[in-house]
Amino acid sequence: MLSRIYRRNFCTCSPRPWLFVGLGNPGEKYKGTRHNVGFEMLDAFAESQGIQMETVHCKAMFGKGFVNGVPVLLAKPLTYMNLSGESTGPLAAYYKLPLNRVVVFHDDMDLPCGVLRLHPKGGHHSHNGLKSVIYHFRANREFPRLRIGIGRPPGQMDPKAFMLQKFNSTARERIDAALLEGIHALKQVLSKGFSESSKCFNTEQKYKHIRLQTLPT
Repeated sequence: MLSRIYRRNFCTCSPRPWLFVGLGNPGEKYKGTRHNVGFEMLDAFAESQGIQMETVHCKAMFGKGFVNGVPVLLAKPLTYMNLSGESTGPLAAYYKLPLNRVVVFHDDMDLPCGVLRLHPKGGHHSHNGLKSVIYHFRANREFPRLRIGIGRPPGQMDPKAFMLQKFNSTARERIDAALLEGIHALKQVLSKGFSESSKCFNTEQKYKHIRLQTLPT
């Protein structure tokens, strides 16, 4: 009864809550790998805002709180990457959220390591986590994403093996810096909305993209 009351009160807050979902694979084996930067971004944001991620809800590690008065739900699916939608879909439905209030954080090989982008919608581009989320959103692709660049595999290296590797020291430095930039961007999203925040942020990241794209990692 109390949980239902709390959910109803949280969902009817003004403004309406945001759901932030970080994609990754659970377990120590995958910690620190390129494919898990969505988890890292979620953890970094939660820690920066003092939000505890201690509850299991809808197959996800889950936390909720307020950031400057705005209600925020945070989730890391425990389903493994290719089944991420089994958690994300039910969470959005449980809290009765429109998809434009659900932001998914994920790794992206099409961006240089450490470059970020905020996008209001898009396809899955062969990312299995996004494929699953789109499927469980009934093929609706109009949900925002925070893309986190991990770069391309060197030479003829298998992309799957590359994604499951840990970052080297140079790449690690870039990712750590990107996480701080991502925290700031997400706070702007909460205070100013997605469209306004993404314009300024993506312009900044465009110049970072140009600067980093030719540098080795």
